[in-house]
Amino acid sequence: MYMNKIIETENINNENINNENINNENNRKEIIRKLYIEMIKLYQGDAKRIHHFTKVNAYGKLIAELEQVSPETYFIIDAATLTHDIGIHTCEEKYGNCNGKLQEQEGPELAKELLGKIGVNEENSKRVQYLIGHHHTYNNIDGLDYQILVEADFLVNLYEDGASKEAVETAYNKIFKTEAGKKI
Repeated sequence: MYMNKIIETENINNENINNENINNENNRKEIIRKLYIEMIKLYQGDAKRIHHFTKVNAYGKLIAELEQVSPETYFIIDAATLTHDIGIHTCEEKYGNCNGKLQEQEGPELAKELLGKIGVNEENSKRVQYLIGHHHTYNNIDGLDYQILVEADFLVNLYEDGASKEAVETAYNKIFKTEAGKKI
């Protein structure tokens, strides 16, 4: 209850965040903090989904650090792992289910609105939207940020879904490409 009151009263102030200084580490951290809070608010009352994106975010950041990605790529991974399932509730309401393809369809537009609200520049927003719109598509992965998002989501989903040893081995062999993801 107390945390919800803090989140409800959180004011998003973008006065000090603009496209020119998003590369500043402090501003990136501020944007991510705001994004995290907004995602918790979006999923209010759905602890399972909050836990899911929190775990995907943690794995994504760990893999990104171990793979020594650039600060810009790290920011994209941080934002994408928090928002990758942003369309899940919309899918449940509109279609009665939330399969991966529907999430890819509904998520990007919701992310565009939220990312704009908190001050993410258009270039970074477009990349995060692209990743959300493809995070259940496992062929033609076109960047390290995309690969890390997929691996982080797989790590969490394999556990949450109680995947068999065979399913884990198949994912390891077919999905995981980064050394860090394979080690985890």
